[in-house]
Amino acid sequence: MNDRERPTTGGRLWIVPTPIGHLDDITLRAVATLRSADAILAEDTRHTRKLCVRHEIATPLSSLHAHSSDRVIARYLARLQQGQSLALVSDAGTPMISDPGAALVHAARASGIHVEALPGASAVTTSLCVSGIPFNAFHFVGFLPRSGTRRSHALETIADAPDVTVFFEAPGRLVPTLVDLMALAGPQRKVAVCRELTKAHEEVTSAALGEVIEHFQAGVLGEVTVVVSGAHAAPAVPSDADLDDLIRARLAAGDSARDIARTLSARFETSRRHLYRRVLELSKEPP
Repeated sequence: MNDRERPTTGGRLWIVPTPIGHLDDITLRAVATLRSADAILAEDTRHTRKLCVRHEIATPLSSLHAHSSDRVIARYLARLQQGQSLALVSDAGTPMISDPGAALVHAARASGIHVEALPGASAVTTSLCVSGIPFNAFHFVGFLPRSGTRRSHALETIADAPDVTVFFEAPGRLVPTLVDLMALAGPQRKVAVCRELTKAHEEVTSAALGEVIEHFQAGVLGEVTVVVSGAHAAPAVPSDADLDDLIRARLAAGDSARDIARTLSARFETSRRHLYRRVLELSKEPP
């Protein structure tokens, strides 16, 4: 039995994409659905209220976020079973993509509630379109782990991936993340940093990793999506000049000479002793 033939009970759960920046980037069907629903379930009701005011949507707002309890999920499920229509939205873009809501969708489907998703805005596809990086296939990995072996493994996977990878990053962690990625992928790997997409201060910086890091050294503000080209686009072994750039970037990030030598030696199968001496030499350069 396929999903459309499965018997349903009660109301309907709508998954409704919202703008990723510009408040007018919403479909007519999405506006109509939000107006007709019994309630809108939002990550941050204060944020979603701005969208509702803009498009004259008077539907009551309720909260559903990453920390919502099982009791909250059960309460919304009961409303659906009673025949109500609920619209699930995220702060920006399409719900379920690095956003909460999966628990309610799972519970609704398990209970026979009809779940329907509307098409709409997504920072993932928008960033791919404007990145200038060719692709036939891509991987989306959401937000990277903040620290530890899971983060290291995620960066290694991105560096070695043959296809394009898209991920989200907090502005304060962008440069450290790109520096760590450069240590694995090399300074010539093509990346695009897409900042504040569809907003007044939208910026797309698409270049080699080393250039992008230099561009954002002074800092970055706003929501960030990163597109990384596949491994085939980067040289297997960097030149001496590129290796020096990698070392300087890691030094600027505050890494120790020993850690830099160990990481680069493992990545490029180069003498750790030679790299350590080079790191010490470059560390004495004037700022």
